[in-house]
Amino acid sequence: MEFDAPDGSAAPAASAEEWNPTADTLAPVRGKHRVAKQRGSLARSSTVLGVGVIAAVGAGGIATAQDKPAVSISLPDQITESLDSLADSLPDATSLPGVGALVGDADTDADDDDTADAGVAVAAAPAAATHASAGGQSTGAGESLRARILQQADQQRAAADEAVRQEAREQAVKDAAAEAKKAQKAADAKAEQAEKEQAAKEAREKAAAEAKAEAERLAKLAASFSLPVSSYTLTATYGQAGSMWSSGQHTGLDFAGQAGTPLKAVHGATVKSAGWSGPYGYRIVLELQDGTEVWYAHLSQMNVSAGQQVTTGQVIGNMGATGNVSGVHLHLEVHTPGGDGIDPAAWLRGKGLTV
Repeated sequence: MEFDAPDGSAAPAASAEEWNPTADTLAPVRGKHRVAKQRGSLARSSTVLGVGVIAAVGAGGIATAQDKPAVSISLPDQITESLDSLADSLPDATSLPGVGALVGDADTDADDDDTADAGVAVAAAPAAATHASAGGQSTGAGESLRARILQQADQQRAAADEAVRQEAREQAVKDAAAEAKKAQKAADAKAEQAEKEQAAKEAREKAAAEAKAEAERLAKLAASFSLPVSSYTLTATYGQAGSMWSSGQHTGLDFAGQAGTPLKAVHGATVKSAGWSGPYGYRIVLELQDGTEVWYAHLSQMNVSAGQQVTTGQVIGNMGATGNVSGVHLHLEVHTPGGDGIDPAAWLRGKGLTV
């Protein structure tokens, strides 16, 4: 090796032993001394590792892609940067003494390594396919489970809906029954009220009919019966107590008036007797068809005789003051067919006459 002197002249060569290793003196170096191969191997190994990881993760991701969101997987940047920095800091293999000859072998080995790496990648492919197949089977099982869960949920929801509908139907039946019962109760109350109103109406109608019939009967009786005198004043009533009467009480009804006032037959009858009768003075007894007797006493004059038939309103005598009297009047008595005396005023009112 020669060096130029500072003045431009050639400097004498240094005496030093030159080291030139040969293939015979140096055995092929492998392992950690193959820096160039290591550099390429590191790069290729990291690449293969990344591919394997991505393949494995991809195979697993395929199995769960149906049910889970995709997960992004990558190597940390610090690892990649550290590997690149380490590779850059190593010297070039061709600059090392005695290594240049080995580059060819390194390339061959690199090719072998590439082939191995390719084999790894090829080996990883079936694994990925296996993972993909397992993922498919898992996806199928997941879909089946999901379908069963959805079917069960649908069945439960349908059962719940049916229970709600059944409860609604039962409640509707209860409401309808309650409404029907309420309506029936209202109808019964209405019918009862209608019956009461009808009964009251019928009672009113019946009372009205009876009153009408009674009025007609009284009118008919009034047409067939007559008061014994038209103009009068009542001076004594039936049962009235007093010392003027021998029995201690009055036995008839006294109509006071003017002497000679006409007296009329109260009803069609037969003259049972007509003549003097002691305290009664001149007296006429009329016997009606049912056996009732009507006595006219204290008459001043008699116009009929015994056995004679008279009609309603016919004049049979005149008012007077004969017998045991205190003034001019008609003493009227009424006796039943059995002979008992009764109140003339009540008897006359029963015939439709007003006294």
